[in-house]
Amino acid sequence: MKVHFIAIGGSIMHGLAISLKKKGYIVSGSDDKFFSPSKENLKAENLLPDEGWFPEKIENNLNFIILGMHAKIDNPELIEAQRKKIKIYSFPEYIAKESKNKKRIVIAGSHGKTTITSMIMHILKDNNLKFDYVVGAKISGFDSMVNLSKNKIIIIEGDEYLSSKLDKRPKFLHYMPNILILSGIAWDHINVFPTRKSYTNVFIKLLKTINSSCKIFYSNNDVELKKIVKFSSAPSESYGLPSYSISNQKFHIKSDNFKYKLSVFGKHNLYNIEAARKVCNSLGVSNDSFFSSISSFSGAKNRLELLRFFNKTSNVYRDFAHSPSKVKASVEALKDLFPKRNLVACLELYTFSSLNLKFISYYKDVFKKSDDVWIFYSPKEIKRKGLSFFSKKDILKEISHPNIKVIDTKVELINCINQNVWLNSNLLLMSSGDFQNINFMNLSIH
Repeated sequence: MKVHFIAIGGSIMHGLAISLKKKGYIVSGSDDKFFSPSKENLKAENLLPDEGWFPEKIENNLNFIILGMHAKIDNPELIEAQRKKIKIYSFPEYIAKESKNKKRIVIAGSHGKTTITSMIMHILKDNNLKFDYVVGAKISGFDSMVNLSKNKIIIIEGDEYLSSKLDKRPKFLHYMPNILILSGIAWDHINVFPTRKSYTNVFIKLLKTINSSCKIFYSNNDVELKKIVKFSSAPSESYGLPSYSISNQKFHIKSDNFKYKLSVFGKHNLYNIEAARKVCNSLGVSNDSFFSSISSFSGAKNRLELLRFFNKTSNVYRDFAHSPSKVKASVEALKDLFPKRNLVACLELYTFSSLNLKFISYYKDVFKKSDDVWIFYSPKEIKRKGLSFFSKKDILKEISHPNIKVIDTKVELINCINQNVWLNSNLLLMSSGDFQNINFMNLSIH
């Protein structure tokens, strides 16, 4: 089989390309820009092409093409593929095709998807169960973010974002789960879903389209989920917080008179653990085996990850949180773990939603448990995304907190970190971006 990837540099796209090469497919691809780690991963597999689009790569003998979301509708390779009438799949469409004869476990929701997916993967691997997977981040113990083989089970992180410029269906509508996790609904992606109702309706559509034989597990702390789960004919069961305690800067779960120390922390992760347990129980993993294995789960990359120590009493954490619900959960998790430490919560406004002044008001009350708030954004990024300009004062009007700084340059943020007194304090860095490539490991703290 010969396959070409248009926009091969994407985080999951390049993982699928590598997976198909390992299956024996002849794989090629193109992209206009490559970033780490996909650049290094593709190079290691001799799949890294020159940057740019090359219509001559669209040869008549291609069996099919996989189109990434990054590729625009006027992409010259896409136009050539359409002219030659070569079969074109979006990424989720192809995953659905390859997994139609497998038991499909899909993890959906506005938050926690990657963590729940990676928890399940960790538990199944630890208990010697074979499975395929699709996950949105690098997971410790796994070489790739995608694995397709002859395994009978597949674990899929299913997001609500659109599949490709040709395929406007949300990704999770492709997968037709046998087991579905719904972690919660919190409006995001306002460039795609302009209203809260339009966003919620996507999840209602998912519930309406799944087979009645599917088993649904949903979080009991989400009011919206409780309202919409009735739209499905499939049986559903809620999950909540397990019994837990906090001691010696660690979260512990109690089960059957045993106490299990966790490597992750925060109430949101306790909900994530319960979601993963429901799935693993359904796949034959006992509670004893589950809790023994979850103790060693260290988390997905950039999910409340300990980045460095400033000193003996101050740490730096990196988190992918960007939407209001995720920011609130991460802030509360770190404050619950270190209640006596000063918490500096630093959020980079980077997504289309967060760089829209009308949406910024949804961050109004999410920082209540932080002692200091730093909001970092780039006016250049606002311009690059074609959004309406706003000022520091505009942000200060929208977010309620007594100790807030708004920072709009890289140099200013570095100065804020260097000049702050890091004594019994934690810095929480939250963004789906990269803080303009600041190397936080090399900052000199006095």
